[in-house]
Amino acid sequence: MNHRRSFFPSLRAGTLAAVAVAALIVTSAGAQVTGSTQTTTDANGQPQQTVTLSTTTSKKDKKKEDKVVQSKDTRKRMQADKKNDAVAAADAKLPDRILYDKALAATKKGHFDVARLDLQTLLNTYPDSQYQMKAKLAIADSWYREGGSAALTQAEQEYKDFITFFPNAPEAAEAQMRVGDIYFRQMDKPDRDYSKALHAQEEYRLMLQQFPDSTLVPQAKQRLREVQEVLATREADIASYYASRENWPATIARYQTVADTYPQFSHMDDVLVALGDAYESEARIVRAQKQLPEDAKARLEKIYDDRAAAAYRKVALEHSASPHVEDARDRLAAMNLPIPTPTPDQAAASAAMENSRGQYSLQSRAMLMVLRRPDVVMAAHSGEPPMTDASPTLAPTVTRQIMQDYKDAMNPAAAAAATQPAGATPATTATDQPAAAPAAPAQPAAPLALQDIPSSGAGDAGSGAAVMTNVPSSNGSAAPASGGANSMGVEVLTPGANGSASRQPAAADPTGGLKAVGPTNTATPPPIEKPAAAPDAMNDVVASEQAKGQPQTTANGKKTPKPAFDKDDESSSTHKKKKGLKKINPF
Repeated sequence: MNHRRSFFPSLRAGTLAAVAVAALIVTSAGAQVTGSTQTTTDANGQPQQTVTLSTTTSKKDKKKEDKVVQSKDTRKRMQADKKNDAVAAADAKLPDRILYDKALAATKKGHFDVARLDLQTLLNTYPDSQYQMKAKLAIADSWYREGGSAALTQAEQEYKDFITFFPNAPEAAEAQMRVGDIYFRQMDKPDRDYSKALHAQEEYRLMLQQFPDSTLVPQAKQRLREVQEVLATREADIASYYASRENWPATIARYQTVADTYPQFSHMDDVLVALGDAYESEARIVRAQKQLPEDAKARLEKIYDDRAAAAYRKVALEHSASPHVEDARDRLAAMNLPIPTPTPDQAAASAAMENSRGQYSLQSRAMLMVLRRPDVVMAAHSGEPPMTDASPTLAPTVTRQIMQDYKDAMNPAAAAAATQPAGATPATTATDQPAAAPAAPAQPAAPLALQDIPSSGAGDAGSGAAVMTNVPSSNGSAAPASGGANSMGVEVLTPGANGSASRQPAAADPTGGLKAVGPTNTATPPPIEKPAAAPDAMNDVVASEQAKGQPQTTANGKKTPKPAFDKDDESSSTHKKKKGLKKINPF
C-alpha cells in the first residue's frame, strides 16, 4: 500500500500549524512571521516535528508605539526639575554647602561632636549663607539624637533659640514639636514623677496654639492625648488608693477631677462608676448614724443617692459602648431607678471613641514589661483633646460641702431662707397686716449717711440686721448689748446714743458725737533754747618747728621737752644703733 509523504509528520501537527498561521495573519498584517521547525521524538520512538512561529514588529511601528505625548503641565514640571537640578548641582560645590552636607553625614554616623563643630564653623564663617537656618536647626537635632538628660536639656535650649530667631519659618513648628517630644521621651510611669508629663502637655498645647496650620498638628494632638492618658491614670490610681482607705471625700475629689479634666480617658466608665460608689458609701454612713433624726436622715440619703445616680446615668448615656456600662445599669436597677437609653448621636460618638483606641499585642506588652515607659496603648486616636484644665476638685471643698449638707438637712428652714432670692420678702397673711392703700411708685434710694445708721438698741430684733455690742467708753459707760447676738467687740458711734455731747442735734454738733483726737494739754510750749556756742576749732596740724624736732614754748615761758624718738616706728641714720635684744628685731 502506497503512503503519501507529507511535510508534517502527523495530521495533528499540520492542523496546529494552519491555525497558528491564520491567527498571525489576522492579528497583524504588518508584522513579519517567522517560523522554525524542530524534530523531536515522542514516547513511542516516532519522530515528531514542532513548528514555532513568532512575529517581528518593524522598527517604524515599534517607534510609533513607544512614543508618549506629554502634556503641557508635564513638560513645564520637567523643565523646572531640570533647572532645580542644575542649581542644586551648582550649590553642591559651595563651601558652606559642603560643610552642611558633611555635618549631616557625621550626624547620621553618630559623630555628634564633629557634626556640631562643622555646623558652628559654618555659622561663624558664612554669616550670610542660605544654610544659616538649617545649620542652627541641625545643631539642635544633633543634641536631640544624642539623647541623655544633659543633651536633651541643651537640645531644648537650641530649639527655643531657633523659634526666637525664626518664628515665621515652617521649621519653627517642627522645633516646638521637638520640645514636646523631649519631655515625652523622659516621661515616667504614672506612679512616679509626673513633672515631665505636665511639661509635655504644656509644650504640645503651645505648639497647637502657635502653629495651627502646620502639618504636624495631627501628630501633636495624638501626643497630647497620650500625655493626658498618663495624667488621668495617675489621678485615678490615687483615687483608688483613697477608696481602699475609705477616705470618701478625697476619693470623690480625685474621681471628679478626672471626669472634668480628661474626658477622653480610656477608663472613664470605671471612674464614673467608682464616683457613684463613693457617694453611695456616704449614703450608707448616713443610714448607720442613729443619732440623726429620721427626716434629716432621709434628706441626706436622697442627696447622695441623687449624686450617685447622676454618675451612673452619665455612663449609660455618654459611654454606652464602654466595657463596664452594664455595671452602671445594674446599679441603677438596684436603686429602682429607670435605665436611660442613649440617643443615636451619643451611641455613635461612644462607639467611635472606643473603636479608635489601640489594642494590646504581645510586642506592646513585652515592651511595657522591659522598658520604663508609661502605658499609652489604650489612648484615643480621635476627638479634640482639651486645651485647658478644668478647676480641680479638692478634698477640703468636698468635706465642707458634706458638712453643709448635714447642716441643711438638720435645719431645712435656714437652708430655704439661704437659697431664697435677695429681693424676695416673706409672705404675710391678712391677719398679720391691716389693709393699706396702694403703694406709691418706688423712688430711688439715697445713699446712707453716718447719721442714718441706727444704734445697737434701735430697730426690730427680727429685722435680720446684724447687731453689735458697744464696748465701754473712756468714761466707763457702755451701751446696752442686745441679747442672743454674737459680740464682735465693736463700738458703733451713732448720734444720740453715746455720751451727752452726742444728744445734741446734728446741726449743733457737726462732728456727729465723735471726740476730737489730740493732746489734753493745750498750753503754749516755751520757746526753744538756742544751742551753746561751739568751742574754737583747734588746729591739730603739727607745726613746722615741731616737725623738725625743735622744742615749743608754752604759756608760762618754759620749753616743752623734745619727744622721744621711737625706733620701732621710725628709722634714721642719725640716731644710735639698736643695742641688745633690739638688734634681733629687724623692724
